[in-house]
Amino acid sequence: MSAIPMAQIRPGASMGGGSHLSRKQKAAIIVRFLLNEGAELELTNLSDEHQSDLTYLMAEMGYIDRETLSDVLMEFAHELESIGLSFPNGISGALNVLEGKISPLTAARLRKEAGVRVAGQPWQRIRALPVSDLVDLLSSESIEVSAVLISKLDVDKAANLLSQLPGDKARRITHTMSMTNKIGPEAVDRIGLTLACQIDDRPPRAFSDGPESRLGAILNNSTSATRDDILTSLDETDADFAAKVRKTIFTYAHIHKRLKSLDVPSVLRDIDQGDLITAMTYATEGDLGLSTEFMLENIPNRLADQLREGVEDRGTVKLAEAEPAMAEITKTIREMARLGDIELIVPDED
Repeated sequence: MSAIPMAQIRPGASMGGGSHLSRKQKAAIIVRFLLNEGAELELTNLSDEHQSDLTYLMAEMGYIDRETLSDVLMEFAHELESIGLSFPNGISGALNVLEGKISPLTAARLRKEAGVRVAGQPWQRIRALPVSDLVDLLSSESIEVSAVLISKLDVDKAANLLSQLPGDKARRITHTMSMTNKIGPEAVDRIGLTLACQIDDRPPRAFSDGPESRLGAILNNSTSATRDDILTSLDETDADFAAKVRKTIFTYAHIHKRLKSLDVPSVLRDIDQGDLITAMTYATEGDLGLSTEFMLENIPNRLADQLREGVEDRGTVKLAEAEPAMAEITKTIREMARLGDIELIVPDED
């Protein structure tokens, strides 16, 4: 049975009818019946007060005869049929529904004006954050809180988050996770609420990604001379920022380090063979040459032989010709990674 909208059966909801039962008692009957039938009820979406009322009522009510049960179910069915559209309760619920649809500045102002803090499901909101935001969130948190947060994430996202953290912190977090079995659910809820409030307290950003990602995207599409010159200058003025930018850059020279061998055939299918031959003809030394050999070694022999023959026939290729071809190859790889068709290997911490 599909999940039932809990807004329609909260203990304070009106059920209509002239039964001797109170509205809260009717709600308790509906919940008990649905649970007996195997329905999936998100009771945690109810307020603490409603959850408490529901629990006490179910503890006090002895039994309900079939006629009364039938009357209550018919009233509930009539209420559901008469509902055309339901809206969230309060500013907090409305902002959660409209998140991402209205501007961050407007959302932040409304939360501040109403004094709204995230309630109900803070962990659901935290789990929805991108990994980059979670990294920022953990940068100022204790190892214990970090261990709880990572424990609440999906396995894939938790692994990705750990790989983005400094090695020493990641190791201490994983060690501390062995102690999380002693933490009670109330403490976990308090941690979730605290973290969610910190999200609201952050000023809205004008850009959705960080400065290192934006500069890295620009340098990915720049010539190698421009890219090397800017990175060298950054090394002199802000070495930490330069290191972050380097981690976001993906060029032809990074292919053999970050592209998985199993993904090479699917990547090359989406790339023009002329671009491949032009790039491979030029890229024969250093990391460029390693990337060329990496791709040739991880595709069917027949295709590899065709490309090698094309390289032999191509003759000399100058940098001005090779750079656009190499850029097309790396652009295709980055786009496939963005769409989730492939997953690039995360570079190690320097």
